[in-house]
Amino acid sequence: MEFNLITVMGLGYIGLPTAAMFASRKKEVIGVDINEHAVNTINSGKIHIVEPELDMVVHAAVTEGYLKATTKPSESDAFLIAVPTPFKGDHEPDLSYIKAASKAIAPALKKDCLVILESTSPVGTTEKMAAWLAEARPDLTFPLGGDENSDVLIAYCPERVLPGHVMRELIENDRIIGGLSKKSSTAAVDLYKTFVDGECIVTNARTAEMCKLTENSFRDVNIAFANELSMICDKQDVNVWELIALANRHPRVDILQPGCGVGGHCIAVDPWFIVSSSPEDANIIRMAREINDKKPKWVVEKANEIVKNKLIENPALKTEDIVIACLGLAFKPDIDDLRESPALMITKEIIEKHAGKVIIVEPNITKLPQDLEGKCELYELVPALAESDIVVLLVDHKGFKNLDKSMYSDVKVLDTRGIW
Repeated sequence: MEFNLITVMGLGYIGLPTAAMFASRKKEVIGVDINEHAVNTINSGKIHIVEPELDMVVHAAVTEGYLKATTKPSESDAFLIAVPTPFKGDHEPDLSYIKAASKAIAPALKKDCLVILESTSPVGTTEKMAAWLAEARPDLTFPLGGDENSDVLIAYCPERVLPGHVMRELIENDRIIGGLSKKSSTAAVDLYKTFVDGECIVTNARTAEMCKLTENSFRDVNIAFANELSMICDKQDVNVWELIALANRHPRVDILQPGCGVGGHCIAVDPWFIVSSSPEDANIIRMAREINDKKPKWVVEKANEIVKNKLIENPALKTEDIVIACLGLAFKPDIDDLRESPALMITKEIIEKHAGKVIIVEPNITKLPQDLEGKCELYELVPALAESDIVVLLVDHKGFKNLDKSMYSDVKVLDTRGIW
């Protein structure tokens, strides 16, 4: 099938790169977002997020007239929905963004158009989206029940990219495509083959939804093992980094590296979708989430211990005299994404509990999040090290890794990433 006009709903860390990729293949693309700042930034040929190579692709696509952004969708050949799916209450999935996007595109639907949901979603969400669209457009037919003759085609295709490598992985990675009908799957494959060199593997929508949740839950469980191991080793006076390096010399062992927790819009969220739908059976998945959610609190407790020890070592010292530097706010190295970031959670907790000055070093942002303004200061790395008494290393950014040891030899370091 030919798709000459494509609308992408949501211009965030997945939507904008995807829109730019289609536009780079000379497809006319309309990006839709409720954030007017993002829309205006993109229409000026710039980007509002940090992702290597994305700025060049967006600038070229906008300049050549293949990409434009707006706040409201209009008629297109294909619609891709890439909006957030957070959780609410007791880790219950919040599908309100998907529902809102569905209602927004409903008036623009036409016969033979394709709607693809990319947002990570609980099993059954694609069918719910089809029902919402059918309710809004009773004049059109949808592939509910697998109707091969429906007016509108609907499929699910989750993103599977790594922040910092999105532009390359969008092209190279395999895609899992689950249509609500065979015709829907075929159309979705045709659309993605516009730029995807990886294999497009067809299954049903429910399996595709579960596949994405399974991938991230697998990662979460393995990270939880490493994080739990780090807390055990701390009590046993064992160097966890050395231990893991030794254990990984076994030919069938590959333990991940522990950190200060798990963040981001996927791994820290998606496992709860499985737990929510199968609360009695998802025991390991739930426990892994609880372990990874516990790790930031453990880091804060360790930081507090260091402060207390400093006061014991120097009775003339007061708590308010001690300066703590928190290195990194992003949820992973070398990006500006703070969503569900354990480093950010830890920093906020330290600021709340510590009576002295707290310094923040995050090289990928130019200003502090609004809820931290006035509570701490954003520093460059070298001045921060010179002024601080305690350093809490939370994210292993490149600039932190390559630092000469003499720069932090006079401060007490809590290294949650094992790079120092």
